[in-house]
This record gives sequence, C-alpha cells and structure tokens, in this order.
Amino acid sequence: MIFTAENSLLIGSILLFVSILAGKTGYRFGVPALLLFLLVGMFFGSDGLGLQFNNAKEAQFIGMIALSVILFTGGMDTKFQEVRPILGPGIVLSTVGVLLTALFTGLFIWWLSGMSWSNIAMPLTTSLLLAATMSSTDSASVFAILRSQKINLRHHLRPMLELESGSNDPMAYMLTIVIIQVINSSGMATSTIAWSFVVQFIVGAAGGYLLGKLAIYILNKINIDNESLYPILLLAFIFFTFAITDLLHGNGYLAVYIAGMMVGNHKIIHRKEIDTFLNGLSWLFQIIMFLCLGLLVNPHEMLEVALVALLIGVFMILVARPLSIFLSLLPFRKITFKSRLFLSWVGLRGAVPIIFATYPVVANVEGSGLIFNIVFFITILSLILQGTTVSAVAKLLKLSVPFEESNHTFGVELPEEIDSDLSSILVTKEMIEKADTLQTMDLPAKTLVMIVKRGEEFLIPNGSLKLKANDVLLLISEKNKTEE
Repeated sequence: MIFTAENSLLIGSILLFVSILAGKTGYRFGVPALLLFLLVGMFFGSDGLGLQFNNAKEAQFIGMIALSVILFTGGMDTKFQEVRPILGPGIVLSTVGVLLTALFTGLFIWWLSGMSWSNIAMPLTTSLLLAATMSSTDSASVFAILRSQKINLRHHLRPMLELESGSNDPMAYMLTIVIIQVINSSGMATSTIAWSFVVQFIVGAAGGYLLGKLAIYILNKINIDNESLYPILLLAFIFFTFAITDLLHGNGYLAVYIAGMMVGNHKIIHRKEIDTFLNGLSWLFQIIMFLCLGLLVNPHEMLEVALVALLIGVFMILVARPLSIFLSLLPFRKITFKSRLFLSWVGLRGAVPIIFATYPVVANVEGSGLIFNIVFFITILSLILQGTTVSAVAKLLKLSVPFEESNHTFGVELPEEIDSDLSSILVTKEMIEKADTLQTMDLPAKTLVMIVKRGEEFLIPNGSLKLKANDVLLLISEKNKTEE
C-alpha cells in the first residue's frame, strides 16, 4: 500500500491510535515508548503490512521540525536552579563526552572493517561518520520509565541527565555535518573544521539567548484577545529561532534548546495554556517522527548487518560510553563512582541518531544505506538492553529514592504573580513507617500540604491526619528565586 491523498488521514489516524495504545502498554511494563513507536512503524512498513515510505529527505524534514519542538519543550522543563549545581559536568558531558564517544566508536568500527570476516568495509572518515550519528543520547524514554516505576534519583543525576540529553544533540549534529563535508570535499583543513564548530556554538547559543528574550518580551507585551493564539505565537518563535540561526550558520538545535530554557525560567503570560499545548504537540511530533523512521527502514536489510551492528552496539554500551564518561568527569571529583557508573549505563540511543543517519543518505555519501541500517539496529538494541533496565540499575547502585516528586494531578494552577510553587509527593510504605501523620513528616521548610488525594477522595488535611500508602499530597511552597 502507498500513501495517497485519499487514504493518508485513515492511515495516519490508525497509526496514531495504535501507537498510543502501544505506548500506554509499554509505560505500564517499563518498556520505552520510543521503541514501541518504532516497532509499530516497522510493523506497518514495507516488510510488514506493506506501507511504502522510502523518502529519507522527507523523514529528515519531519525530524527537523519534531526535534525543534521537542528540544524547546525540554528546555522549558529545565530549571536553572536544578541545573546550576551540575552545570559544569553537564556541559562537559554534552560536548567532550559526545566527541570522545564518537572517536572511540569510530576507531573501533574502522578496526572492525579491517577484519576478514566482517561484511563492512569503511574508511576511517566513514567509520567516524557512523559513530558521530550515534554519539548523542536520549533521555525522554528514561524518565518515562523512572516515573512509571515511581523512582527518583540521588546526587542531582536527574537534572544532569536532562541537561546532557537536551544539549548534546547539537554536538552530534555538528560532528555529523562536518564529517559529511570532509568526505564530500575530499578533506578539509583543521582550522576550517575548528572555525565551523566555534561559529555554530557561538551563533547558536547567542541566537537562542537573544531570541528567547525576545519571545518573552513579545508574549508578555502583546495583547491578543484570544488566549489560544499565545501558544501558536510561541510555536512560530520556535521555528523562526531554528531557521534564522541556521541561516546565520549557527546550530539551530542548540538555539531552540537555549531559547526554551529562557522562556521556561521566566514569567510569561498564559503559561498553563502554553505548557499544555507544547507538551501535547511534543508527544504528537515524537510519535510522528518515530513512526516515519519505523516505516523508512527495511527490517530484512538490518539482518544483513546484525552481527557487525551487535558488536558495535555492545562496544558503545560497555566500552565507549563508560570510557568517555569517566574521562570527561575526571575534573569533577565530587561525583561519586556509582553515579559515574549509572551515567555510563544510561547512554540511551533514540530517534535522534536515526534522524542524523538520514543526513549521509541525503548527501549521497558512499555506504550511507549501511550506516542507516546499523544505526537503526543499534538504537533498538540500546532501547531493549538499556531502556528496560534503567530502574533496576538505579536500585542496584542504590541511587534511587522510593518516592517520586511528580507533576501534581489536582488540576490546580497558580498565577505567575503568586510567588509560590505547587508540587506533589506520592506517599509510600517506607515513608509512613517513619512518619504516618502530617505533623510528624519531615517536609521542607516553608512548605504546606493543601490537599490529600486518597483514591478518588479529596481530604482537607490537618496535623493528625493518618496517612496511607499511595496517598498524594498537594504541596505549596515558597518559590526558589531565579534571575529574571
């Protein structure tokens, strides 16, 4: 079956419906939703039910739009006060860590290509290109698993992973583009390569900061009668930020992430409507992106490179990622050994490497089809092996805490002008063993419990209220001050 104007809506609606049902099932059993979306696309694709989608350029365009929204939304969810203590190691991991991962993996692929039994033959530059496409990580599915199994992390590991995953895609993108240019131009001067990196970082960071400030100013100053248009206005800013930064030879992905951080950490009008709109849109684009990538691949072609891809994937997981983490974090002595081990394991590959693997295909790099199939295989391997064991590894290393500070589900919102935050805590058996009433709970300073949700019942709390496991407490606390 091929896509036509007449059946596109029917096919699209069925794919979305099946993906959401699969994602709901996976969330319950701790399987990354990304993996299931990819598998749905593969099931409906050319080797499955026969849907034909083989345009890498269209997939790349869809991925560019989707990543812009996803990175911006991730930036909005990244709070300055949470990342400030781990800003140094987070930035080093997203730059030096990515570079080292690509270097170690590229050299291994090159060595593997020289083996007589290997069915790949790649020169050094192509080997490095393959490694560069896979050098960034994906944390969205990691935190979905942590939330589904009610696990949180110690030692600021959560914001460190968020910062790394949100800011390391630009580095992988730049490595991919530069190596493609080197291959297609039969070599580039070292100074030219270095200058390209500097320009992309500086222009991308500056563009994100300035355009983020501009978005805040216009959102708060413009007077639109229809509140529903504010999220659409911000969406236009997202695409404008990416496009204008790219036009100025900066890194558009870095720009949208920084712009998202700027908007997310300042007061803006109609925040609730904007957050709801962008979160829903982000999920929609994730599903569409993963489905397209699943439709794009031909599973039978992956089987031809399965052995080599398996060896590369195992090397990345067990050698390249841990080695790059430990070397990158050498200057940061306060980070514990167990934390470094956990960071090494959570090098989860996702949709971004597959999107980046379409760039060699579009650029007609020799061996690009092989690169795409290997990257796809390794992404699935990473999601199965690492994605399903994140919570187990966190517990094994004793880095998890037995409760989750989650987004509250009471439907209560505070205006931006009120200098307070709302949050919630899920009461666990371990908590009530130590304190089973509100007056004996060790709550943070300047924090009050507003409502207790028990099943479908809402209780007005007092100090003597006996708590039960699975109660959810709605907390109001003084807002942490951030620089405006």
